[in-house]
Amino acid sequence: MSDHRVATVPVAVRQPPYYAVVFTSLRTEGDHGYEETAERMGELVKEIPGFLGEDSARVPGGLGITVAYFRDLAGIEAWRAHAEHLAAKEYGREHWYERYSLHIARVEHSHGFERAHD
Repeated sequence: MSDHRVATVPVAVRQPPYYAVVFTSLRTEGDHGYEETAERMGELVKEIPGFLGEDSARVPGGLGITVAYFRDLAGIEAWRAHAEHLAAKEYGREHWYERYSLHIARVEHSHGFERAHD
């Protein structure tokens, strides 16, 4: 059995074009309020116009990848500038992350597969 922890948000196919914000991080040891803040950020980002959803996974050892989907760059900018998100980013640099990277990409094509269950 896999020891990976995967978020409960299902992977969904979205109608392109849209943007994917890829956040890859390596966590520090300990929680330091991370789970509570992550839950709050998940609630807040849903209020951002143009936010389409997110996929997230974390593996033992602290490596995590979150991909947030936005209809346009204005939504990404609104999230980047959100006051609580800015405070969480600052706290994260001090307490939660050994390192992280962020990439923004325009998605031109998207498709998916889902196994039929009887």
